[in-house]
Amino acid sequence: MIAAIKPAGANTRGLLAYLYGPGRHDEHLDPHLVAGFAMLGMPEPGRDQGATLTELGRYLDAPVKLRNSEFGKPFTDHVWHCPVRAAPEDRYLSDTEWGEIARRIVTAAGIAPEGDDLACRWIAVRHADDHIHILATTVREDGRRPKLHDSGIRVGNECREIEKDYGLRRLNKGDRTATRAPSQAEMHKAARLGWEQTSRAWLQDRIRAAIPHATTAEELLAYLEAGDVIVKPRRGPSGDLLGYAAGRPGDLNNDGEQIYHPGGKIAPDLTLPKLKAHLEASTPEEYPTARRNRPGTPWQHATETLDTLHAEITGTGDSSDTRGQAQIAALGELIEATAQAAPAELRAELRTAAGAFAHAQRSQIRAEHSTAAGLRSAARDLVNAGTGQDGSALAVLLAALVWSAILASRWHTARGHTQQAAAAHQAVQHLQAAYAQSTAPQLAAVAQRQPNPDTRATLTNEVRAAVPDHAAHILADPDWPALATVLADAEAGGHRPARLLKEAAAQRELHTARQPARVLISRIQHTARNPAPNRRAEAARLRSQTFASRPQPTTEARTPPSTSVSAPDRFRSRR
Repeated sequence: MIAAIKPAGANTRGLLAYLYGPGRHDEHLDPHLVAGFAMLGMPEPGRDQGATLTELGRYLDAPVKLRNSEFGKPFTDHVWHCPVRAAPEDRYLSDTEWGEIARRIVTAAGIAPEGDDLACRWIAVRHADDHIHILATTVREDGRRPKLHDSGIRVGNECREIEKDYGLRRLNKGDRTATRAPSQAEMHKAARLGWEQTSRAWLQDRIRAAIPHATTAEELLAYLEAGDVIVKPRRGPSGDLLGYAAGRPGDLNNDGEQIYHPGGKIAPDLTLPKLKAHLEASTPEEYPTARRNRPGTPWQHATETLDTLHAEITGTGDSSDTRGQAQIAALGELIEATAQAAPAELRAELRTAAGAFAHAQRSQIRAEHSTAAGLRSAARDLVNAGTGQDGSALAVLLAALVWSAILASRWHTARGHTQQAAAAHQAVQHLQAAYAQSTAPQLAAVAQRQPNPDTRATLTNEVRAAVPDHAAHILADPDWPALATVLADAEAGGHRPARLLKEAAAQRELHTARQPARVLISRIQHTARNPAPNRRAEAARLRSQTFASRPQPTTEARTPPSTSVSAPDRFRSRR
Protein backbone atom coordinates (compact mmCIF):
# COMPACT_ATOMS: atom_id res chain seq x y z
CA MET A 1 0.00 0.00 0.00
CA ILE A 2 1.35 3.39 -1.02
CA ALA A 3 0.31 6.71 0.54
CA ALA A 4 1.71 9.62 -1.47
CA ILE A 5 1.38 12.97 0.30
CA LYS A 6 1.13 15.71 -2.31
CA PRO A 7 2.51 19.26 -2.04
CA ALA A 8 0.25 21.58 -0.08
CA GLY A 9 -2.42 23.40 -2.07
CA ALA A 10 -4.81 26.30 -1.60
CA ASN A 11 -7.97 25.37 -3.53
CA THR A 12 -10.22 23.01 -1.59
CA ARG A 13 -13.13 23.38 -4.01
CA GLY A 14 -10.92 22.65 -7.03
CA LEU A 15 -9.59 19.42 -5.53
CA LEU A 16 -13.12 18.32 -4.66
CA ALA A 17 -14.14 18.91 -8.28
CA TYR A 18 -11.44 16.46 -9.38
CA LEU A 19 -12.29 13.85 -6.74
CA TYR A 20 -16.02 13.88 -7.50
CA GLY A 21 -15.60 14.45 -11.25
CA PRO A 22 -15.33 11.87 -14.05
CA GLY A 23 -11.52 11.92 -14.07
CA ARG A 24 -9.20 12.68 -16.94
CA HIS A 25 -10.11 9.47 -18.73
CA ASP A 26 -13.57 8.78 -17.25
CA GLU A 27 -11.97 6.43 -14.74
CA HIS A 28 -13.81 7.77 -11.67
CA LEU A 29 -16.79 5.56 -10.82
CA ASP A 30 -19.32 6.26 -8.04
CA PRO A 31 -17.32 8.84 -6.02
CA HIS A 32 -18.47 8.90 -2.38
CA LEU A 33 -17.22 9.40 1.15
CA VAL A 34 -15.96 6.42 3.14
CA ALA A 35 -14.78 8.35 6.21
CA GLY A 36 -14.44 11.85 7.59
CA PHE A 37 -13.84 13.89 10.72
CA ALA A 38 -17.61 14.13 11.40
CA MET A 39 -19.87 12.18 9.10
CA LEU A 40 -23.09 13.45 10.73
CA GLY A 41 -24.19 16.77 9.30
CA MET A 42 -21.46 16.91 6.66
CA PRO A 43 -22.59 17.45 3.04
CA GLU A 44 -22.11 14.31 0.87
CA PRO A 45 -22.39 15.19 -2.85
CA GLY A 46 -21.80 11.55 -3.77
CA ARG A 47 -24.98 10.31 -2.08
CA ASP A 48 -27.15 13.40 -1.43
CA GLN A 49 -28.47 14.98 -4.62
CA GLY A 50 -29.13 18.22 -2.74
CA ALA A 51 -25.53 18.57 -1.50
CA THR A 52 -23.02 20.53 -3.55
CA LEU A 53 -19.23 20.55 -3.76
CA THR A 54 -19.25 24.22 -2.77
CA GLU A 55 -21.06 23.39 0.46
CA LEU A 56 -18.61 20.62 1.26
CA GLY A 57 -15.68 22.89 0.47
CA ARG A 58 -16.98 25.61 2.77
CA TYR A 59 -17.57 23.05 5.50
CA LEU A 60 -13.96 21.88 5.33
CA ASP A 61 -12.56 25.42 5.04
CA ALA A 62 -14.50 26.85 8.01
CA PRO A 63 -11.55 26.83 10.50
CA VAL A 64 -9.31 28.30 7.79
CA LYS A 65 -11.75 31.14 7.10
CA LEU A 66 -12.05 31.89 10.82
CA ARG A 67 -8.29 32.10 11.31
CA ASN A 68 -7.85 34.23 8.21
CA SER A 69 -10.45 36.70 9.49
CA GLU A 70 -8.64 36.98 12.81
CA PHE A 71 -5.10 37.38 11.49
CA GLY A 72 -5.85 39.11 8.20
CA LYS A 73 -3.18 37.23 6.22
CA PRO A 74 -4.79 34.33 4.32
CA PHE A 75 -3.18 30.90 4.15
CA THR A 76 -2.13 29.65 0.74
CA ASP A 77 -0.99 26.13 1.74
CA HIS A 78 -3.83 24.72 3.81
CA VAL A 79 -5.02 21.85 1.55
CA TRP A 80 -3.47 18.47 2.49
CA HIS A 81 -3.99 15.75 -0.14
CA CYS A 82 -2.91 12.11 0.20
CA PRO A 83 -3.95 9.37 -2.27
CA VAL A 84 -3.72 5.88 -0.74
CA ARG A 85 -3.46 3.02 -3.23
CA ALA A 86 -3.45 -0.76 -2.84
CA ALA A 87 -1.31 -3.04 -4.99
CA PRO A 88 -2.91 -4.55 -8.12
CA GLU A 89 -2.71 -8.05 -6.67
CA ASP A 90 -4.31 -7.08 -3.34
CA ARG A 91 -7.79 -8.29 -2.45
CA TYR A 92 -10.89 -6.10 -2.73
CA LEU A 93 -11.32 -3.77 0.23
CA SER A 94 -14.79 -2.70 1.36
CA ASP A 95 -15.85 0.87 2.14
CA THR A 96 -15.66 0.07 5.84
CA GLU A 97 -12.10 -1.22 5.51
CA TRP A 98 -11.04 1.80 3.46
CA GLY A 99 -12.59 4.05 6.10
CA GLU A 100 -10.59 2.37 8.85
CA ILE A 101 -7.42 2.70 6.78
CA ALA A 102 -8.10 6.42 6.22
CA ARG A 103 -8.47 7.01 9.96
CA ARG A 104 -5.18 5.28 10.65
CA ILE A 105 -3.45 7.39 7.99
CA VAL A 106 -4.68 10.76 9.31
CA THR A 107 -3.82 9.69 12.86
CA ALA A 108 -0.27 8.76 11.87
CA ALA A 109 0.19 11.95 9.86
CA GLY A 110 -0.88 14.19 12.72
CA ILE A 111 -3.94 15.52 10.90
CA ALA A 112 -6.35 14.00 13.42
CA PRO A 113 -4.60 12.42 16.41
CA GLU A 114 -6.70 9.82 18.18
CA GLY A 115 -8.97 11.33 20.82
CA ASP A 116 -8.33 14.91 19.70
CA ASP A 117 -11.72 16.64 19.30
CA LEU A 118 -10.11 19.85 18.03
CA ALA A 119 -8.17 18.23 15.16
CA CYS A 120 -8.24 19.22 11.49
CA ARG A 121 -11.25 18.59 9.29
CA TRP A 122 -10.77 15.82 6.74
CA ILE A 123 -12.60 13.45 4.40
CA ALA A 124 -11.74 10.27 2.47
CA VAL A 125 -13.26 9.91 -1.02
CA ARG A 126 -13.42 6.65 -2.92
CA HIS A 127 -13.98 6.67 -6.67
CA ALA A 128 -12.26 3.38 -7.64
CA ASP A 129 -11.83 -0.10 -6.22
CA ASP A 130 -8.10 0.14 -5.54
CA HIS A 131 -7.59 3.56 -3.91
CA ILE A 132 -8.98 6.47 -1.93
CA HIS A 133 -8.09 10.16 -1.63
CA ILE A 134 -7.77 11.84 1.75
CA LEU A 135 -8.32 15.61 1.78
CA ALA A 136 -7.75 17.73 4.89
CA THR A 137 -7.55 21.42 5.70
CA THR A 138 -4.55 22.06 7.93
CA VAL A 139 -6.02 24.48 10.44
CA ARG A 140 -7.34 22.90 13.62
CA GLU A 141 -10.62 23.79 15.29
CA ASP A 142 -8.66 25.77 17.91
CA GLY A 143 -6.92 27.78 15.19
CA ARG A 144 -3.50 26.13 15.51
CA ARG A 145 -1.62 24.34 12.73
CA PRO A 146 -1.00 20.59 13.02
CA LYS A 147 2.49 19.19 13.48
CA LEU A 148 3.19 17.59 10.10
CA HIS A 149 6.98 17.41 10.21
CA ASP A 150 8.14 13.96 9.05
CA SER A 151 4.51 13.01 8.43
CA GLY A 152 5.57 11.10 5.31
CA ILE A 153 7.78 8.78 7.36
CA ARG A 154 5.05 8.16 9.93
CA VAL A 155 2.46 7.49 7.24
CA GLY A 156 4.82 5.10 5.46
CA ASN A 157 5.43 3.17 8.66
CA GLU A 158 1.68 2.97 9.29
CA CYS A 159 1.15 1.61 5.75
CA ARG A 160 3.56 -1.22 6.54
CA GLU A 161 1.45 -2.07 9.60
CA ILE A 162 -1.79 -1.85 7.57
CA GLU A 163 -0.36 -4.29 5.01
CA LYS A 164 0.36 -6.76 7.79
CA ASP A 165 -3.01 -6.33 9.50
CA TYR A 166 -5.10 -6.62 6.30
CA GLY A 167 -3.05 -9.32 4.58
CA LEU A 168 -1.95 -7.06 1.71
CA ARG A 169 1.23 -7.08 -0.31
CA ARG A 170 4.15 -6.23 1.99
CA LEU A 171 6.38 -3.43 0.74
CA ASN A 172 9.84 -2.58 2.04
CA LYS A 173 10.19 0.09 4.68
CA GLY A 174 11.58 3.36 3.36
CA ASP A 175 14.66 5.18 4.69
CA ARG A 176 14.47 8.46 2.74
CA THR A 177 17.07 7.35 0.19
CA ALA A 178 14.70 6.48 -2.66
CA THR A 179 14.34 8.62 -5.74
CA ARG A 180 11.16 10.67 -5.73
CA ALA A 181 8.45 8.98 -7.79
CA PRO A 182 7.34 10.84 -10.94
CA SER A 183 4.21 12.92 -10.58
CA GLN A 184 1.16 12.44 -12.75
CA ALA A 185 1.95 15.73 -14.49
CA GLU A 186 5.43 14.46 -15.39
CA MET A 187 4.09 11.16 -16.69
CA HIS A 188 1.35 12.84 -18.72
CA LYS A 189 3.86 15.27 -20.21
CA ALA A 190 6.19 12.44 -21.21
CA ALA A 191 3.29 10.58 -22.84
CA ARG A 192 2.17 13.72 -24.65
CA LEU A 193 5.67 14.33 -26.05
CA GLY A 194 6.22 10.67 -26.95
CA TRP A 195 9.00 10.13 -24.40
CA GLU A 196 9.53 6.72 -22.83
CA GLN A 197 10.89 8.31 -19.63
CA THR A 198 10.05 11.35 -17.61
CA SER A 199 12.64 14.13 -17.66
CA ARG A 200 14.03 13.36 -14.21
CA ALA A 201 14.43 9.65 -15.00
CA TRP A 202 16.07 10.51 -18.34
CA LEU A 203 18.50 12.90 -16.64
CA GLN A 204 19.35 10.38 -13.93
CA ASP A 205 20.32 7.79 -16.54
CA ARG A 206 22.50 10.31 -18.41
CA ILE A 207 24.30 11.51 -15.27
CA ARG A 208 24.99 8.00 -14.00
CA ALA A 209 26.28 7.00 -17.43
CA ALA A 210 28.68 9.95 -17.37
CA ILE A 211 30.15 9.26 -13.91
CA PRO A 212 32.64 6.55 -15.03
CA HIS A 213 34.05 9.03 -17.58
CA ALA A 214 34.95 11.71 -15.03
CA THR A 215 37.32 12.17 -12.11
CA THR A 216 36.05 15.57 -10.95
CA ALA A 217 32.71 17.37 -10.82
CA GLU A 218 33.91 19.85 -13.45
CA GLU A 219 34.77 16.99 -15.81
CA LEU A 220 31.38 15.45 -15.21
CA LEU A 221 29.50 18.64 -16.13
CA ALA A 222 31.71 19.13 -19.18
CA TYR A 223 30.99 15.58 -20.32
CA LEU A 224 27.25 16.11 -19.88
CA GLU A 225 27.35 19.39 -21.81
CA ALA A 226 29.24 17.71 -24.64
CA GLY A 227 26.35 15.25 -24.91
CA ASP A 228 22.66 16.02 -25.03
CA VAL A 229 22.15 17.36 -21.50
CA ILE A 230 21.65 21.07 -20.83
CA VAL A 231 23.66 22.01 -17.72
CA LYS A 232 23.18 25.13 -15.60
CA PRO A 233 26.10 25.44 -13.14
CA ARG A 234 25.91 27.71 -10.11
CA ARG A 235 29.18 29.41 -9.26
CA GLY A 236 30.38 31.75 -6.54
CA PRO A 237 32.14 35.09 -7.04
CA SER A 238 35.48 33.29 -7.21
CA GLY A 239 34.24 31.00 -9.96
CA ASP A 240 34.08 27.94 -7.73
CA LEU A 241 31.34 25.46 -8.54
CA LEU A 242 28.63 25.63 -5.87
CA GLY A 243 25.85 23.60 -7.45
CA TYR A 244 24.22 22.60 -10.68
CA ALA A 245 20.92 21.89 -12.36
CA ALA A 246 20.28 19.86 -15.50
CA GLY A 247 17.64 20.05 -18.19
CA ARG A 248 16.36 17.84 -20.97
CA PRO A 249 16.14 19.32 -24.46
CA GLY A 250 12.52 20.03 -25.30
CA ASP A 251 11.36 20.10 -21.69
CA LEU A 252 9.83 23.59 -21.56
CA ASN A 253 7.35 25.35 -19.30
CA ASN A 254 4.23 27.19 -20.40
CA ASP A 255 6.29 30.28 -21.24
CA GLY A 256 8.59 28.29 -23.53
CA GLU A 257 11.50 28.41 -21.06
CA GLN A 258 13.84 25.50 -20.35
CA ILE A 259 13.02 23.52 -17.20
CA TYR A 260 16.00 22.67 -15.00
CA HIS A 261 16.11 20.07 -12.21
CA PRO A 262 18.64 20.38 -9.34
CA GLY A 263 20.82 17.32 -8.87
CA GLY A 264 19.23 16.49 -5.51
CA LYS A 265 15.77 16.44 -7.10
CA ILE A 266 16.98 14.03 -9.80
CA ALA A 267 18.32 11.53 -7.23
CA PRO A 268 19.45 11.86 -3.58
CA ASP A 269 23.05 10.87 -4.38
CA LEU A 270 23.45 13.20 -7.37
CA THR A 271 23.86 16.44 -5.44
CA LEU A 272 27.10 18.29 -6.11
CA PRO A 273 28.62 17.62 -2.64
CA LYS A 274 27.94 13.89 -2.94
CA LEU A 275 29.27 13.72 -6.49
CA LYS A 276 32.44 15.50 -5.38
CA ALA A 277 32.79 13.18 -2.39
CA HIS A 278 33.20 10.05 -4.49
CA LEU A 279 34.61 11.50 -7.72
CA GLU A 280 37.42 13.40 -6.03
CA ALA A 281 38.09 11.05 -3.12
CA SER A 282 40.99 9.16 -4.70
CA THR A 283 44.46 10.66 -5.17
CA PRO A 284 45.95 10.96 -8.68
CA GLU A 285 47.82 7.89 -9.91
CA GLU A 286 51.59 7.92 -9.79
CA TYR A 287 52.09 5.66 -12.82
CA PRO A 288 48.94 5.65 -15.00
CA THR A 289 50.90 4.51 -18.08
CA ALA A 290 52.17 1.43 -16.26
CA ARG A 291 48.62 0.54 -15.24
CA ARG A 292 47.35 0.85 -18.80
CA ASN A 293 50.25 -1.19 -20.19
CA ARG A 294 49.97 -4.09 -17.79
CA PRO A 295 49.20 -7.49 -19.37
CA GLY A 296 45.60 -8.53 -19.81
CA THR A 297 42.45 -6.78 -20.96
CA PRO A 298 40.35 -4.22 -19.02
CA TRP A 299 37.71 -6.94 -18.64
CA GLN A 300 40.22 -9.17 -16.86
CA HIS A 301 41.51 -6.31 -14.72
CA ALA A 302 37.95 -5.48 -13.64
CA THR A 303 37.38 -9.11 -12.64
CA GLU A 304 40.59 -9.13 -10.61
CA THR A 305 39.50 -5.95 -8.84
CA LEU A 306 36.18 -7.54 -7.94
CA ASP A 307 38.05 -10.37 -6.26
CA THR A 308 38.85 -7.97 -3.41
CA LEU A 309 35.24 -6.82 -2.92
CA HIS A 310 34.24 -9.88 -0.90
CA ALA A 311 36.78 -9.15 1.83
CA GLU A 312 35.80 -5.49 1.97
CA ILE A 313 32.07 -6.00 2.47
CA THR A 314 32.27 -8.95 4.85
CA GLY A 315 34.28 -7.17 7.53
CA THR A 316 32.97 -6.13 10.93
CA GLY A 317 32.85 -2.82 12.75
CA ASP A 318 31.69 0.67 11.92
CA SER A 319 34.68 1.39 9.70
CA SER A 320 33.97 -1.73 7.66
CA ASP A 321 30.43 -0.46 7.06
CA THR A 322 31.73 2.76 5.54
CA ARG A 323 34.16 0.81 3.36
CA GLY A 324 31.48 -1.68 2.36
CA GLN A 325 29.07 1.09 1.32
CA ALA A 326 31.85 2.67 -0.76
CA GLN A 327 32.57 -0.63 -2.49
CA ILE A 328 28.89 -1.10 -3.33
CA ALA A 329 28.63 2.45 -4.68
CA ALA A 330 31.65 1.84 -6.92
CA LEU A 331 30.21 -1.53 -7.96
CA GLY A 332 27.24 0.34 -9.44
CA GLU A 333 29.65 2.43 -11.52
CA LEU A 334 31.35 -0.73 -12.76
CA ILE A 335 28.01 -2.26 -13.78
CA GLU A 336 27.23 0.95 -15.70
CA ALA A 337 30.66 0.88 -17.37
CA THR A 338 30.16 -2.76 -18.33
CA ALA A 339 26.83 -1.88 -19.93
CA GLN A 340 28.50 0.81 -22.03
CA ALA A 341 31.41 -1.37 -23.14
CA ALA A 342 29.51 -4.63 -23.69
CA PRO A 343 28.36 -5.81 -27.14
CA ALA A 344 25.16 -4.23 -28.43
CA GLU A 345 23.00 -7.31 -27.81
CA LEU A 346 23.75 -7.22 -24.06
CA ARG A 347 23.50 -3.48 -23.38
CA ALA A 348 19.75 -3.27 -22.78
CA GLU A 349 19.81 -5.97 -20.08
CA LEU A 350 22.92 -4.51 -18.46
CA ARG A 351 21.54 -0.96 -18.48
CA THR A 352 18.42 -2.25 -16.77
CA ALA A 353 20.64 -3.94 -14.18
CA ALA A 354 22.56 -0.69 -13.62
CA GLY A 355 19.33 1.25 -13.20
CA ALA A 356 17.96 -1.29 -10.73
CA PHE A 357 21.21 -1.28 -8.73
CA ALA A 358 21.21 2.53 -8.39
CA HIS A 359 19.22 2.46 -5.14
CA ALA A 360 21.61 -0.12 -3.66
CA GLN A 361 24.45 2.38 -4.15
CA ARG A 362 23.18 4.66 -1.38
CA SER A 363 22.00 4.16 2.18
CA GLN A 364 22.08 6.01 5.49
CA ILE A 365 25.66 4.78 5.98
CA ARG A 366 28.20 7.38 4.88
CA ALA A 367 30.58 5.81 2.36
CA GLU A 368 34.35 6.11 2.67
CA HIS A 369 34.84 6.52 -1.07
CA SER A 370 38.64 6.63 -0.98
CA THR A 371 38.69 2.90 -0.20
CA ALA A 372 36.98 2.01 -3.50
CA ALA A 373 39.40 3.74 -5.86
CA GLY A 374 40.33 0.42 -7.49
CA LEU A 375 36.80 -0.35 -8.64
CA ARG A 376 36.28 3.18 -9.99
CA SER A 377 39.59 2.99 -11.83
CA ALA A 378 38.54 -0.33 -13.38
CA ALA A 379 35.24 1.25 -14.49
CA ARG A 380 37.07 4.14 -16.19
CA ASP A 381 39.45 1.75 -17.96
CA LEU A 382 36.48 -0.25 -19.20
CA VAL A 383 34.60 2.68 -20.75
CA ASN A 384 37.79 4.04 -22.30
CA ALA A 385 38.69 0.66 -23.82
CA GLY A 386 35.43 0.39 -25.79
CA THR A 387 33.70 -2.83 -26.76
CA GLY A 388 35.94 -5.83 -26.19
CA GLN A 389 36.28 -8.82 -28.47
CA ASP A 390 37.17 -11.38 -25.80
CA GLY A 391 33.83 -13.06 -25.17
CA SER A 392 35.17 -15.36 -22.46
CA ALA A 393 36.65 -12.44 -20.47
CA LEU A 394 33.31 -10.62 -20.67
CA ALA A 395 31.48 -13.72 -19.46
CA VAL A 396 33.88 -14.09 -16.54
CA LEU A 397 33.36 -10.44 -15.58
CA LEU A 398 29.57 -10.83 -15.76
CA ALA A 399 29.77 -13.86 -13.49
CA ALA A 400 31.86 -11.86 -11.03
CA LEU A 401 29.34 -9.01 -11.18
CA VAL A 402 26.50 -11.44 -10.41
CA TRP A 403 28.29 -12.71 -7.33
CA SER A 404 29.24 -9.18 -6.23
CA ALA A 405 25.61 -8.03 -6.53
CA ILE A 406 24.51 -11.04 -4.47
CA LEU A 407 27.02 -10.06 -1.79
CA ALA A 408 25.75 -6.48 -1.91
CA SER A 409 22.19 -7.70 -1.40
CA ARG A 410 23.26 -9.79 1.61
CA TRP A 411 25.25 -6.86 3.02
CA HIS A 412 22.18 -4.60 2.90
CA THR A 413 19.91 -7.34 4.28
CA ALA A 414 22.19 -7.84 7.27
CA ARG A 415 21.88 -4.13 8.08
CA GLY A 416 18.12 -3.90 7.62
CA HIS A 417 18.29 -1.96 4.34
CA THR A 418 15.29 -3.67 2.81
CA GLN A 419 14.85 -1.37 -0.18
CA GLN A 420 18.54 -1.49 -1.08
CA ALA A 421 18.61 -5.27 -0.73
CA ALA A 422 15.58 -5.55 -3.02
CA ALA A 423 17.26 -3.26 -5.57
CA ALA A 424 20.43 -5.36 -5.55
CA HIS A 425 18.39 -8.56 -5.89
CA GLN A 426 16.57 -7.11 -8.89
CA ALA A 427 19.92 -6.21 -10.46
CA VAL A 428 21.13 -9.78 -9.90
CA GLN A 429 18.29 -11.13 -12.01
CA HIS A 430 19.18 -8.86 -14.95
CA LEU A 431 22.90 -9.62 -14.60
CA GLN A 432 22.16 -13.34 -14.63
CA ALA A 433 20.10 -12.92 -17.79
CA ALA A 434 22.96 -11.04 -19.47
CA TYR A 435 25.45 -13.67 -18.34
CA ALA A 436 23.29 -16.50 -19.68
CA GLN A 437 22.93 -14.69 -23.00
CA SER A 438 26.67 -14.06 -23.30
CA THR A 439 27.74 -17.62 -22.42
CA ALA A 440 25.16 -19.66 -24.33
CA PRO A 441 27.06 -19.82 -27.68
CA GLN A 442 30.42 -20.39 -25.96
CA LEU A 443 29.11 -23.17 -23.75
CA ALA A 444 27.51 -24.89 -26.73
CA ALA A 445 30.79 -24.77 -28.65
CA VAL A 446 32.82 -26.01 -25.69
CA ALA A 447 30.40 -28.86 -24.96
CA GLN A 448 30.71 -30.14 -28.53
CA ARG A 449 34.40 -30.96 -28.06
CA GLN A 450 34.12 -32.64 -24.67
CA PRO A 451 36.92 -35.06 -23.66
CA ASN A 452 36.88 -38.81 -24.16
CA PRO A 453 35.05 -41.08 -21.69
CA ASP A 454 38.21 -42.02 -19.77
CA THR A 455 39.16 -38.39 -19.22
CA ARG A 456 35.60 -37.53 -18.22
CA ALA A 457 35.61 -40.37 -15.69
CA THR A 458 38.87 -39.09 -14.23
CA LEU A 459 37.52 -35.54 -14.03
CA THR A 460 34.36 -36.83 -12.36
CA ASN A 461 36.49 -38.32 -9.61
CA GLU A 462 38.40 -35.03 -9.35
CA VAL A 463 35.12 -33.17 -8.78
CA ARG A 464 34.01 -35.63 -6.10
CA ALA A 465 37.35 -35.33 -4.32
CA ALA A 466 37.72 -31.52 -4.58
CA VAL A 467 34.15 -30.41 -3.79
CA PRO A 468 32.38 -33.43 -2.26
CA ASP A 469 29.48 -31.39 -0.85
CA HIS A 470 28.51 -30.08 -4.28
CA ALA A 471 29.65 -32.91 -6.55
CA ALA A 472 26.18 -34.39 -7.13
CA HIS A 473 24.72 -30.98 -8.01
CA ILE A 474 27.61 -30.16 -10.35
CA LEU A 475 27.57 -33.50 -12.17
CA ALA A 476 23.79 -33.24 -12.67
CA ASP A 477 24.09 -29.73 -14.15
CA PRO A 478 23.40 -29.60 -17.92
CA ASP A 479 26.64 -27.61 -18.27
CA TRP A 480 28.78 -30.39 -16.78
CA PRO A 481 30.08 -31.49 -20.23
CA ALA A 482 31.27 -27.93 -20.86
CA LEU A 483 32.93 -27.81 -17.42
CA ALA A 484 34.68 -31.10 -18.15
CA THR A 485 36.08 -29.63 -21.37
CA VAL A 486 37.29 -26.50 -19.56
CA LEU A 487 39.00 -28.64 -16.90
CA ALA A 488 40.64 -30.81 -19.58
CA ASP A 489 41.91 -27.70 -21.38
CA ALA A 490 43.30 -26.31 -18.13
CA GLU A 491 45.00 -29.61 -17.35
CA ALA A 492 46.58 -29.61 -20.79
CA GLY A 493 47.96 -26.16 -19.95
CA GLY A 494 49.68 -27.48 -16.84
CA HIS A 495 47.02 -26.77 -14.21
CA ARG A 496 45.70 -29.26 -11.70
CA PRO A 497 41.89 -29.67 -12.01
CA ALA A 498 41.37 -30.41 -8.31
CA ARG A 499 43.22 -27.25 -7.29
CA LEU A 500 41.25 -25.13 -9.77
CA LEU A 501 37.96 -26.55 -8.48
CA LYS A 502 38.85 -25.86 -4.85
CA GLU A 503 39.92 -22.28 -5.60
CA ALA A 504 36.81 -21.58 -7.65
CA ALA A 505 34.51 -23.03 -4.98
CA ALA A 506 36.24 -20.93 -2.32
CA GLN A 507 35.67 -17.71 -4.30
CA ARG A 508 31.95 -18.24 -4.77
CA GLU A 509 29.86 -20.43 -2.44
CA LEU A 510 27.78 -22.90 -4.42
CA HIS A 511 24.88 -23.61 -2.06
CA THR A 512 22.68 -20.96 -3.66
CA ALA A 513 23.92 -21.34 -7.23
CA ARG A 514 21.23 -22.54 -9.61
CA GLN A 515 23.83 -23.72 -12.15
CA PRO A 516 27.03 -24.49 -10.22
CA ALA A 517 28.84 -25.90 -13.26
CA ARG A 518 28.37 -22.64 -15.14
CA VAL A 519 29.62 -20.65 -12.14
CA LEU A 520 32.72 -22.84 -11.91
CA ILE A 521 33.38 -22.50 -15.65
CA SER A 522 33.66 -18.73 -15.44
CA ARG A 523 35.94 -18.80 -12.39
CA ILE A 524 38.18 -21.55 -13.79
CA GLN A 525 38.52 -19.79 -17.13
CA HIS A 526 39.61 -16.66 -15.27
CA THR A 527 42.20 -18.55 -13.19
CA ALA A 528 43.44 -20.83 -15.98
CA ARG A 529 44.28 -17.90 -18.26
CA ASN A 530 47.41 -17.36 -16.10
CA PRO A 531 50.42 -19.65 -16.67
CA ALA A 532 50.44 -22.83 -14.65
CA PRO A 533 52.75 -22.65 -11.64
CA ASN A 534 56.22 -24.18 -12.18
CA ARG A 535 56.81 -26.54 -9.29
CA ARG A 536 60.62 -26.43 -9.47
CA ALA A 537 60.65 -22.64 -9.64
CA GLU A 538 58.23 -22.45 -6.72
CA ALA A 539 60.42 -24.78 -4.64
CA ALA A 540 63.52 -22.72 -5.46
CA ARG A 541 61.70 -19.52 -4.49
CA LEU A 542 60.67 -21.02 -1.15
CA ARG A 543 64.24 -22.18 -0.46
CA SER A 544 65.52 -18.69 -1.27
CA GLN A 545 62.99 -17.08 1.06
CA THR A 546 63.86 -19.53 3.83
CA PHE A 547 67.59 -18.86 3.50
CA ALA A 548 67.09 -15.09 3.42
CA SER A 549 64.95 -15.22 6.56
CA ARG A 550 67.68 -17.01 8.60
CA PRO A 551 69.99 -14.82 10.74
CA GLN A 552 73.35 -14.54 8.96
CA PRO A 553 76.53 -15.12 11.05
CA THR A 554 79.03 -12.28 11.38
CA THR A 555 82.38 -12.29 9.55
CA GLU A 556 84.27 -13.08 12.76
CA ALA A 557 82.06 -16.06 13.44
CA ARG A 558 82.56 -17.47 9.95
CA THR A 559 86.39 -17.10 10.01
CA PRO A 560 88.16 -18.42 13.13
CA PRO A 561 90.97 -16.09 14.33
CA SER A 562 93.57 -18.89 14.38
CA THR A 563 93.22 -19.53 10.66
CA SER A 564 92.83 -15.96 9.43
CA VAL A 565 95.65 -14.80 7.21
CA SER A 566 96.31 -11.65 5.30
CA ALA A 567 95.69 -11.31 1.60
CA PRO A 568 99.44 -11.40 0.68
CA ASP A 569 99.91 -14.61 2.72
CA ARG A 570 97.04 -16.29 0.89
CA PHE A 571 98.55 -15.23 -2.41
CA ARG A 572 102.00 -16.66 -1.48
CA SER A 573 100.49 -19.93 -0.32
CA ARG A 574 98.68 -20.39 -3.63
CA ARG A 575 101.95 -19.78 -5.47
